[in-house]
Amino acid sequence: MRVTFLGTGTSQGVPVIACGCEVCTSADPRDKRLRTSILIEGEQKVVVIDSGPDFRYQMLRAKVQRLDAIVFTHEHKDHVAGLDDIRAFNYKQRGAIDVYADARVQEALKKEFHYIFREFKYPGIPQLNLHTLYGDPFNIGKLTFTPIEVMHYKLPILGFRIKDFTYITDAKTISEAEKEKIRGSRILVVNALQKEEHISHFTFDEAIAFALDIGAEKTYLTHISHRLGKHAEISETLPAGIELAYDGLELDIG
Repeated sequence: MRVTFLGTGTSQGVPVIACGCEVCTSADPRDKRLRTSILIEGEQKVVVIDSGPDFRYQMLRAKVQRLDAIVFTHEHKDHVAGLDDIRAFNYKQRGAIDVYADARVQEALKKEFHYIFREFKYPGIPQLNLHTLYGDPFNIGKLTFTPIEVMHYKLPILGFRIKDFTYITDAKTISEAEKEKIRGSRILVVNALQKEEHISHFTFDEAIAFALDIGAEKTYLTHISHRLGKHAEISETLPAGIELAYDGLELDIG
């Protein structure tokens, strides 16, 4: 199984519009962060977790030629806004794309993309098959996804474990029961927004503490704001086994 980081930025991305800070003006390509999303390729299936506003460009940049499914963590704009662009895959593959989301997220999609779900299907609109997540493990082909509930302030959202890989974004708190689903992961991805306290996201220090508690062989930090600092400088401060993810990073997972 291969995992590619399509985006590692927060809701505004990096650089932020009209910002002249040292991170937003950095020449290091690792400081250019699209909205958070990953691509999973394995067991003859190609799956994206979240399709944010940068989805079209992410697919082009990563040269994705096929897409079997999108799995949604939650309904916020930076995670769903690019859904319309599955049309290209509909056309090429001559069929609908499977979409996995819980009932609350589905309701948000039906409001945001109302034209997709109308009885009258306008020619060329996205074609999708909705699958409802209830909190139990589910399969996409031979890949088994185990949902992990985390709290994004007061909003319950989903992370996912696939084999020895766990992906979590937009978390602020995680219960001990849900942590048990994560333990034993060889590779962990978790959000680390900024150094300052935030109401709905792990801070840099909170993400590191969480990673050390889980004890994965390797942890990658994602959903990173321009406020965290430059990739090269922050990387020098990280404990062994913890790294900043960056757009385009690829991981090969057994």
